[in-house]
Amino acid sequence: MLRESVLPNSRTLQELTMADVAFVVTMVAVFALVALIAKGVSKL
Repeated sequence: MLRESVLPNSRTLQELTMADVAFVVTMVAVFALVALIAKGVSKL
């Protein structure tokens, strides 16, 4: 019973981790884009 519960949990954990990584990468990319736009606007 423990093994059966551990396998789905590990898979779910991996899926959540991948989702978290993708979310963090997306947020960092958006933040960097906003920072670049802000720098461009400040130069103008």
